[in-house]
Amino acid sequence: MRRICALILFAAIALAIPPLPRKSPEYTIVEPGGKQILLSSYHGKVVLVGFFATWCQHCQNTAKAFANLQNAFFTEGLQTVGIAINPEADEAKVREFSRLYATNFPMGLSKPDNALNYLGISVMERWVYPQVVLIDRKGMIRAESDSKGSPELQDVVSLRPQIEKLLKER
Repeated sequence: MRRICALILFAAIALAIPPLPRKSPEYTIVEPGGKQILLSSYHGKVVLVGFFATWCQHCQNTAKAFANLQNAFFTEGLQTVGIAINPEADEAKVREFSRLYATNFPMGLSKPDNALNYLGISVMERWVYPQVVLIDRKGMIRAESDSKGSPELQDVVSLRPQIEKLLKER
């Protein structure tokens, strides 16, 4: 009986993650200082979103990689956004993260539960930082990290061709 219940639970979790591509739900990011940014305000651009923890070394490295991509593709229509979702993140930690890792893109805060809901990750599921989402010009999520991480979405060499492909689409 336990095995059957466990299988049903795992199947439900697996089926809960919607397939790609799919419409990006609205998402609100709060910048230090309180300004709110709606993810939909970047409609018409290719949007690279990183859900980070301010203490996470992988997130720090990914933020540096994202800054390089932002420099390379901003004029072609890429908009990178960083969101600190670790529970202890605050305005000071986000500012420090931005300064230390030279983010040249908007960096804000959000609650972990909001991020998990956006990402389609169950609160019962094990997940890791960073989580990465790539959204096309029409607002469709075209690539998204697996809950346990997706190195190909954290690396400039792997991300570059995906971004270039989306930037060419009109």
